[in-house]
Amino acid sequence: MTHLDIVRQRLHNQHISQQQFEKPEDIVRWLGAIQAQDYAAAKWAVGLRLQHATDNAIEQAAADGAILRTHVMRTTWQFVSPDDIRWFLALFAPRIHAANAFAYRRLELDDTIFLRCNDALIQALQGGKQLTRLELVAVLQRAGIAVGDGQRYGTIIIHAELDGIICSGAKRGKQQTYALLDERVPPTRALDQDEALAEFARRYFTSHGPATLRDFVWWSGLKVADARAALAMVSSQLIHEVIDGQTYWFSATSLPAKDSSPTVHLLPNFDEYIVGYTDRRAIFDASHAPKLDARGNFLFNHTIAIDGQVVGTWKRTIKRDAVMLTPNFFMPLNKVEMDAFVMATRRYEAFLSVVR
Repeated sequence: MTHLDIVRQRLHNQHISQQQFEKPEDIVRWLGAIQAQDYAAAKWAVGLRLQHATDNAIEQAAADGAILRTHVMRTTWQFVSPDDIRWFLALFAPRIHAANAFAYRRLELDDTIFLRCNDALIQALQGGKQLTRLELVAVLQRAGIAVGDGQRYGTIIIHAELDGIICSGAKRGKQQTYALLDERVPPTRALDQDEALAEFARRYFTSHGPATLRDFVWWSGLKVADARAALAMVSSQLIHEVIDGQTYWFSATSLPAKDSSPTVHLLPNFDEYIVGYTDRRAIFDASHAPKLDARGNFLFNHTIAIDGQVVGTWKRTIKRDAVMLTPNFFMPLNKVEMDAFVMATRRYEAFLSVVR
């Protein structure tokens, strides 16, 4: 196996080079989680992995609760499956609370205050209500809880998400809402610690592999010892290859024959193809780093990939019923590659339901 083989296998396993699923909830469950702090970009991260997906269909899945957007890993937004959210929280919330302990003390938030916050949120949301961020600020203030600046309020909300009290509701206009998790998600099967670790490792290496233990630690936020134990539990179900001294784990999958013509994919920022691994040398030439946007961080950029290799970035401008994509290529493209890029832009336009 070579680095090019790793790229092909990842594109296949992540359903980028082939799309077998039609429903948003199926690809989210397959991947385990999809990073989603940029909501519009995260919807495209789901859509590019589905057959005939549209932005509206993914928005509807989020509104219906078929996929949920919440804080559950690495203290950032993720799309997750309702089937998984409770055992995800049981696995990760204690770790995140421990990591946030200093922030809780600095913001003068303790268990008593968090309990009061949770009680106020439950009373305000029970009965199927879904409230916006500003409405929840008012709820907490009426309960006599100082919300302070955005950081204190945000910490209160994230804590309630990690406690399994609230989760994402349907959008109201352009505003996100929150709902009670127990009202939005029916009872689900609980997993004990070892079952959860094993299932999480199996899910990651099947959907993101080939990947290393270090990649798994980065993506999951698990302690190294827990990640190593999780991998050991499922290693007999996986195969592994050693490349340049690194051990890569993945499931045995038959890849289709490679098409001789190039394939272009428009990837959103924080896409799992990039954020799912700590070592990205196989897909990105670091000499191109100065060509990224002013923030200079690879993860923050929407990227253009040809056969899995990042060759540029892109930005979008939406005006009424039109979308304009502006590429920034790191090197000149030949005609065949440019034609493939145009095809990729057409697919993105179709996702947004833009009629040319």
